Amino acid sequence: MSRAEALYWRDSRLYVLDQTRLPAQTVYVTCNSYQEAADVIRTMKVRGAPAIGAVAAFGLVLAAREIGENRETLLARLREAAGELLDTRPTAVNLRWALERLLNRAAATPGGAAELRRVLLAEAEAILQEDVAANRRLGAYGQELVPDPARILTHCNAGALATVGYGTALGVIRAAREAGKRVRVYAGETRPFLQGARLTTWELMGEGIEVELLADSAAGYLMARKEVDLVIVGADRVAANGDVANKIGTYSLAVLARAHGLPFYVAAPLSTIDPRAASGRDIPIEERDPAELTHFCGRPVAPEGVRVWNPAFDVTPHTLITALITDAGVFRPPFAESLRRVLKGGREG
Repeated sequence: MSRAEALYWRDSRLYVLDQTRLPAQTVYVTCNSYQEAADVIRTMKVRGAPAIGAVAAFGLVLAAREIGENRETLLARLREAAGELLDTRPTAVNLRWALERLLNRAAATPGGAAELRRVLLAEAEAILQEDVAANRRLGAYGQELVPDPARILTHCNAGALATVGYGTALGVIRAAREAGKRVRVYAGETRPFLQGARLTTWELMGEGIEVELLADSAAGYLMARKEVDLVIVGADRVAANGDVANKIGTYSLAVLARAHGLPFYVAAPLSTIDPRAASGRDIPIEERDPAELTHFCGRPVAPEGVRVWNPAFDVTPHTLITALITDAGVFRPPFAESLRRVLKGGREG
């Protein structure tokens, strides 16, 4: 089950797994334009910061294909397309990172439109390859923190479906399993979009990793029963001081982990670190359609007209995080110092 790719490029088209149809159906959406790529991001057919960034990168490749042979016209239109793609989901910093990477590469490349198209495609394909390699390095670092045996609580979906392949938080779990460790995973359902219930359980069951689903509100009681050894989650953006934006409900888990003396780990590649955000206060938090809370499977479950607050993410302060697991090593407090060092080219052990 879990071997389905979140996205792939073939015959000049982008194919994106429609994750809103999982686990019942495995259906791919074909993107022939950057507008269609933007739509699959906006409607959460693809989700997870690294996967969103990769789709956006290929969105620019598709945009370049629609434009004529004038170099300056192409570059200007690419910037416009990048702006539209960037507006789809503001919290995941990999989206901006991927778009800026392609725009900067195009601007620095001499030659005409044909050469720019070739370079853009090569850069987008490099992002795919680098993501899998980065996640495997991250998993190798992170699995050293996992005891044997281990009972791990995770939130949302930070697996192969949220990335190009392998995963971040689930990448650590996979690596621990590959190292021969006995791991058992508790997956929070992750209201209101149920990424944990629909996606994390689907991935782990497909790989034969023991997983048990629980209501988000059951996490504290599970910890109180001493049935959790550690918590591992992913991230959509990490601020320069180590504050982390992740799926709504992550902050609550961090508070609960601290109250019960449990390590709370965040797994994210370096591309998810945003040096422009000094702290979590600088991270924009996406607010989504109220219908995600007032309806279930298209049917109303709340009184008509009720006021709704539906933030997609929350911010976990760095003071609640035991360590950041990245593809450049494991970072511990003080995060501002260690992250500054790695972003300048250093690595942790």
